[in-house]
Amino acid sequence: MERRFWPVYGLRMTTPRLELRLPDTELLDELAAVAADGVHDPAEMPFLFPWSDAGPEGRGRATFRHVLGTIADWRPEKWTLGLAVLRDGKVVGRQDLFATDFAVTREAKTGSWLGIAHQGQGIGTEMRAAALHLAFEGLGARWVTSAAMTDNPPSLGVSRKLGYRPDGLSTASVRGELRTIQRLRLDRAEWESRRTVPVHVHGLEACGELFGV
Repeated sequence: MERRFWPVYGLRMTTPRLELRLPDTELLDELAAVAADGVHDPAEMPFLFPWSDAGPEGRGRATFRHVLGTIADWRPEKWTLGLAVLRDGKVVGRQDLFATDFAVTREAKTGSWLGIAHQGQGIGTEMRAAALHLAFEGLGARWVTSAAMTDNPPSLGVSRKLGYRPDGLSTASVRGELRTIQRLRLDRAEWESRRTVPVHVHGLEACGELFGV
């Protein structure tokens, strides 16, 4: 089907186990259901904004509204690509790639979460690799950055595996407590040297203007 006015719905990435694409409302409902089922131990908080503290219904609705909001607020100068991650046709999590003034900075950021039932299986690394391929190979990024709490070893481990390097520390108040955040940065040369996950991108040609490239 032709996506005349929002061709980003036709953008798709595939890896050996996964498919990543912008969810339509039906798929978005499935993504919201995964969020409702939980994305981390309630005793922990890996996010700067504790949206996951809400109950199942609240988490689901927050996910649904946020993805729709990224589409409504999208501009070439500031965009967030919120992708549903599917394994064997079922939604398992969300992978984001976002940027401000990408045409000038050629720098993007990543963020993601996985449903609890799908963690510890290497999916986080594979879906981040897909986002990095889109950023560097597809959009021509020079750098991609990320960040994680210093007490979040799974997220930091994914970044290290893919070649990110420490880029300084910052602090934030989360749930009224002081938290330390490790910033991370990956450049094109390091990404090239660490590429191990085959990624195929489909439908990007029609979207370039929306990404500011």
